[in-house]
Amino acid sequence: MQSIEMTRFDARLTKEQKEFFEYASRLGGFRSLTEFVIQSVQSKAEEIVGEHNKIIASKRDQEIFFSLVFEDSEPNDELKAALEEYNKLIEN
Repeated sequence: MQSIEMTRFDARLTKEQKEFFEYASRLGGFRSLTEFVIQSVQSKAEEIVGEHNKIIASKRDQEIFFSLVFEDSEPNDELKAALEEYNKLIEN
């Protein structure tokens, strides 16, 4: 069985923040404020990283696309076959 190394994270909150977070935690059915905070932070972090990775991927895709469009290169056999198949489909 693999051992998971744990570490500690401390944060200072106002009394109002803590009470509000505890209330939200109870409404959400979480066992503890810690579970609520960790799950919320994990979810938000995954969202941020996912968006960042989409931007990076789309930027890389744009670079690949435009480099191919503006280079003087011949289409490969697969691309030629796809064009022929497409033309047959639109003719019918």
